[in-house]
Amino acid sequence: MSFLPNSDDDILAMCSEIGVSSIEDLFCDIPASIKNPTIQLPQALSEQEALTHILHIGNANEQLCSLVGAGIYNHYVPAVVDHLVSRSEFYTAYTPYQPEISQGTLAAIFEFQTFICRLTGMDIANASMYDGATALAEAVLMAIRSTGKNRVLCSATVHPHYRDVLSAYLWASDAQLAIVPYKQGLTDYEQLSHMIDDNVACVIVQSPNYFGAVEDVASIADSAHNHGALCIATFTEALSLALLKSPGSLGADITCGEGQSFGNYPACGGPLLGILACRSKFMRTIPGRLVGKTVDEEGRDAFVMTLQTREQHIRRQRATSNICTNEGLCALRATIYLSLVGNKLIELARINHALASYCCSRLVALGYERVFTVPFFNEFVIRVDNAKEIRNRLLDNGYALGISIDTYYPELNDCLLLGVTESVSNNDIDNLVELLQTI
Repeated sequence: MSFLPNSDDDILAMCSEIGVSSIEDLFCDIPASIKNPTIQLPQALSEQEALTHILHIGNANEQLCSLVGAGIYNHYVPAVVDHLVSRSEFYTAYTPYQPEISQGTLAAIFEFQTFICRLTGMDIANASMYDGATALAEAVLMAIRSTGKNRVLCSATVHPHYRDVLSAYLWASDAQLAIVPYKQGLTDYEQLSHMIDDNVACVIVQSPNYFGAVEDVASIADSAHNHGALCIATFTEALSLALLKSPGSLGADITCGEGQSFGNYPACGGPLLGILACRSKFMRTIPGRLVGKTVDEEGRDAFVMTLQTREQHIRRQRATSNICTNEGLCALRATIYLSLVGNKLIELARINHALASYCCSRLVALGYERVFTVPFFNEFVIRVDNAKEIRNRLLDNGYALGISIDTYYPELNDCLLLGVTESVSNNDIDNLVELLQTI
């Protein structure tokens, strides 16, 4: 039975019971500088008035041609994805504890795992993670458990947000995190050779990296293996897996990253879809759950949970992670998207690369500097005088020209990271160039 206080005396009695003198004491650990005790709520509206007000706010939105990537990408999502995931049996599905009534959910997860294994070149993939950043952190914990070592090397070209999340995870453990510098937009392999030793658990590389450049994953994997370390290959643009050699074929031991590009909208930054896959020998260290395929007594296909590593399923000391929920609906969207696109995914990846190359060549011809002259997929860095001012003026004219990256890389002042997907046309790029000529 719930108890709702209906008087000041009730509130005081509740506070006394838990050992505080007032409601304010419950929030004493919140800094005063961020408290806002005087929130002026507007007068209540009727349903019709509220709808009119919301539509008025919505009409203030502007339609922009976005050349922003940096970890979240604006790809076209076929209408059938929205239609199928809106079916009640999908959006009301919960964790499939009972396989006999969860065959649809289990089958979808199994297909998702299969797609991810084919794209990454890995033996197994779990049922998804919260996002790419936490997937990387979990991959590193896997490497530490597997090797028994506690030193981690991470390239400076890995997404800064991923590095921040990883640092927060490792702060609470005995692991030591060291950042390998970059040179000309790529991991500095010479510096890596000086920093790596036999105490390193893993080396982390992102390809395409934060600058959009394609890294030499094979060389980094070889260097890691020569010192008994694992190679973790991460990514933010999952579509690149359709065009570039798979991380598994290049020697990576664990692959992780962001799967938002597959059938999920940018949606103001979430929800996202973490991908985590690995070699079969690391199966017992992978977090989350694995779905397997078998047959029932009548010989029909049946899907079951074959591995669950959360602490409520197995002995606490054997649990590999306290993350206990996968991004089921986002993974389902990715599964439907990949099923629909099929082998056309390669063609789509080529279109992305071609559009990005065309955009880069037009901007260079206009006089802007391409900062790193190394191969890229669909992102690249350009230097623009008064970059932030130019970008703000373009926003007023319907274009979002990348993002400034000097917050994370101060040496790259007046540099913009641009991402070009199939949502940007050749005409959009030509109009952008004309607009830049007038600014």
